This record gives sequence, C-alpha cells and structure tokens, in this order.
Amino acid sequence: MSEYIAPLDDMEFVLRHVSDLERVSKLNGFQHADPDTAIGVLSEAARFFSEVIAPTNWVGDQQGSVLNPDGTVTTPDGFKEAYAKFVAAGWPGVHLPEQAGGGGFPYAIGIALQEMFTSANMAFSLAPLLTQGAIDALIEHGSDEQQAAYLEKLATGEWTGTMCLTEPHAGSDLGTISTKAVKQDDGTYRITGQKIYITWGEHDLTENIIHLVLAKTPEAGPGTRGISMFIVPKFIPDTDGNPGERNDVKVVSIEHKMGINASPTCVLAFGDEGGAVGYLVGEEQRGMKYMFTMMNSARIGVAVEGLAIGEMAYQKAATYASERIQSKPLGGDKPAAIINHPDVRRMLLTMRANNEAMRAALYDTAARIDIENHGEDEHARTKASERVALMIPILKTWCTDLGVEMASLGVQVHGGMGYVEETGAAQFLRDARIAPIYEGTNGIQALDLVTRKVTLREGQVVKEYLTEMSGIAGELRTLEGFERAADELDRAVGVLAEASTHVGAKMASGEYADAVAGATPFTRMWGTVVGGAFLARSAIATAGLGSGEGMSAKHSIARFYCEQILPTANGLLGAVLAPAQSLFQLSNEELKL
Repeated sequence: MSEYIAPLDDMEFVLRHVSDLERVSKLNGFQHADPDTAIGVLSEAARFFSEVIAPTNWVGDQQGSVLNPDGTVTTPDGFKEAYAKFVAAGWPGVHLPEQAGGGGFPYAIGIALQEMFTSANMAFSLAPLLTQGAIDALIEHGSDEQQAAYLEKLATGEWTGTMCLTEPHAGSDLGTISTKAVKQDDGTYRITGQKIYITWGEHDLTENIIHLVLAKTPEAGPGTRGISMFIVPKFIPDTDGNPGERNDVKVVSIEHKMGINASPTCVLAFGDEGGAVGYLVGEEQRGMKYMFTMMNSARIGVAVEGLAIGEMAYQKAATYASERIQSKPLGGDKPAAIINHPDVRRMLLTMRANNEAMRAALYDTAARIDIENHGEDEHARTKASERVALMIPILKTWCTDLGVEMASLGVQVHGGMGYVEETGAAQFLRDARIAPIYEGTNGIQALDLVTRKVTLREGQVVKEYLTEMSGIAGELRTLEGFERAADELDRAVGVLAEASTHVGAKMASGEYADAVAGATPFTRMWGTVVGGAFLARSAIATAGLGSGEGMSAKHSIARFYCEQILPTANGLLGAVLAPAQSLFQLSNEELKL
C-alpha cells in the first residue's frame, strides 16, 4: 500500500552534477564526506526508509495518534518500534555538527535524507523536522550550558523538540501573543499560556520533549520586539541530565485534521498549576530573531515536503497507469494500459518534470547553505547567503503548491479509484495540503519575497540571478534539439525580469499596495522559471557524461518542462503588473455575499 523506492539515481545526479557535492565535500569539516561516501550513505538510507518507515504510512493514516484520558498520546501501531530503529541506526544526526553529536555530513545530504523520510511517511517525518529547528536555534543562540544539556540528545533523536509559536488569537501575527514569562529568583522563568498547532507536542516515541516557546516578559514592549524565547522541557533534566520532575505542561487536545493523521497536532497548556519552568534562550526580547533561525530551517524542510509528496504521488500514479488496461489508444486495435494515452502521459510527465525541477533547486540551495556556513572565502559565503535568502520564500511557496497539485494529478491519473481511500492516492493529497499553510502561509512567503528579498542589495541579488539564468539559456541553445527550449527559457527570464523591475520600482516609490497585490503570482513565476533553469542545467550537465537511457531521459524531461510548463510563467505577468485597485472594489459586506 505504501511502497516507496527512493529515486537514488536522480538524487545522485543532482548532488554530483547540479549542486556540486564535490565542491561541498572539500569545505572545512566535510572532508570525510566525499561524494562516493555520501552516496553510499544515501543508498543505505534508501533501504531503511523503504523497509522500515514506509510500511507505517498507511496504518498511521488509518489509526492516527490518540489522546488518552491521562493526558498521554499513543502513536499508531509500529511507530515506536520504527522510531527506535531510526535512532539506533543514527539517521537523525547524519548532517548535524559532530560537536552536537551528529555525523558532520553536509546539509545537502541531510536534505536528501529528509526527502526519503518524508516520502516514506510525511506525518512521521515531522517529528525530526521540528527537532531540527530546535537544534538550529540552540546551536546559534543557546548558552554553553543549554547546548550541553540538550543538543546531543536532540541530535541523536533520544529526545525530540517542538516550536511553540501560535496561539488561539494569534496566528501568523506573533506580536499579539499573550503567553507570559515571569523571572524567578533562581534565574528561571515561569511560563503561563496556551499554544495551538504544536506538531508532535506530545507522544510516546521518546522519554522527553523539549519545547521552544515564545512568550513575553512583564516589561516587554509591544509587538514582536517584545518576544523572548524559552526552553520548556516536558521533564526537567536532573543533575545527571536525565528526565526528572514533570513540568507544568499538559495536552488540552489534539486536532482532528484533514491529513497527516499520525502526527499529533496538540493544544498545549503551560502553567495551569502555577507556571511551567522555562529557561531563557539568549537575551530577553530577542526571541523573534532567534525564531527565524528555526523558521528558515523549517521553511526549507516544508518545501521538501512538496517534493517528497510529489515523488510518492508520481510513483504510485506511474505504477497504476502501467497496470490499468482501459480504452484503445488512437490508431490502436485493442485496449492498452492507460500510460499509452496522451493525456495520461502529459500528467505523468508534468509530475516527473516538476519533481526533478524541485529536487535540483532544493539540493542546490542546501549546498549553498553549506557554503554559507562552512566556506573559507568571505565573498563566496556572502554570495551563498544572499542566494539562500532569495530562494527560501520561493522554494517554500513553489514546492508546497506543487506538492498539492502533483498529488491532485496523481488522483486524476487513478481516475475514480484515486478518489477511493484504499488505493492510497487520496492520502497524499490530504497530507500535502498542510504544507502551503505551514511555517508562514504561502501568501506570507510571497510578501517576504516582494518586500524584503527583491530589494536585497538594492536589487542586485535578483539582477545577478536573472543574468545567470540568461547565461544558462545561452548554453542550452548549444545543445542539439534544444533551440525551442532555450527560446522559451530566454523568454521566461525576460518576462521575470520585467516583473521584478516592476515590483522593485513599486517598492522604491512607496506604492506598496500595488507591489504586493501580485505577490503570489510573482512568486509562482519565480519558482517556475527557476525550475526551468535548473532542468536546463541538468540537460547541459549530461552533455559531457555520454549517452544512455538515464541521460536521454534528462534531456526529454528538460525539453518537456521548458516547452510545456515554463511558458505558463509568462501568463502570470498581467497579474503581477495589475494594480491593487481591483482587489478592493468590492466592500467587505459585498465580498461576504
């Protein structure tokens, strides 16, 4: 039901020939992670996630996690055993720093591992994803004492972590949170308040859960500037570092959701019995800055969810289409597998091309994060940092939207059987739908792109990337049979440049409403064009690798994307250029009718 085969050949191709794993492996600290060793790790991981994690996907969806009367949460059958194997095999910390208890491999490898876990079971994968955010925040902002107490156990998966941000009255507007933190004589704080939508906020996989909680101290200023961050463990570690006294944190309920049923999404109450013990991270009223360390990591992780679900939807749809016999193809004399029908092939090619485009863009961005964090050349680190900053809102939006669309196409390939739960295709669509909402809705990501990222270095970061993509189109034109694809890429880059110039000019002139009115189609335009550039790079890379079925497929996928998907970016220009006026012509009362 939940069979999964990791696309190792494509993963290896992207890592070696697009994201330049060879270069990454030579960065300070990664010398032990040469490409051959790294690919060997991925090969073993593919077996593990296919054999151990993927079988839990269907049962997890059907059973869900359950809140018991005593306030504990029971995960679906097989989850505890699978997680114990996950920890014992060392998979949680492969890409984490060795000083934190990890394996010290590049983040580019970590992204590939995350893709595998998420494809195998998205709901399950959220526990280590949220733990990753907690680890990143503690590495960057935690004290030596806090790192010693929590990092290794989080990195190894012995404990898990959460991000406690949202409250019933404060969704994305965190400046209005009401959770309080009062300092005590011993330097700790007492936390009181309620948080909602806490992914894996309570479970039975580990003996302790470390919550990173946003709260305000009594003297905090208004808005987001008054927010502080606190470590609030489920069990307060004793002097030996083991779980000790139960903290004043309890589960009020777990949400009944559209998908990811195995993931316990909790409402947590802090301080109902006097106050949960919390430990300040860094300085008071710097919590929003610290939060973005977690959020940027999580946004890339959520973008991977779009790819991972798209991959699973494609695998299931392609298998079904190969086996389902129905109707005669045009010109045929007998019924054939539906994979022979043009529209089914169009859907499958759309899924595969978008998946390969997302994978290349995500892995490349992960490699740039490695350069940003480990590069010795300051100029290279700065360039990598700028590109990553630009790409985060694009990837989070584009990939998660595509994850939903590709899962929907997967249902369509199945026809009526896709709408029947027993085939499993519907689960991917239900699971995928949360990703465009997670970690800042996609509308918020689009606002970030328009208001903060387009203006990076006075617009030069965007201009440099547009110039780079134009150069890729020129290289693509030198390949036999790619003249039309190169024309489409060149045209799309030109349209994207026009749109970016318009948005930048509107921001510079203070016409903010007009700038953001088309933010969502603008972000989709960016993702679509970036995808075309990356598949063009893939096609160019195959030129020096000889012939073969795999290389031929790379060319075919790149041509399909550039000729049939990339032109859709051009059609978004009108929506980007349109003024905001039409959005507000109807009154609020008229809009409700």
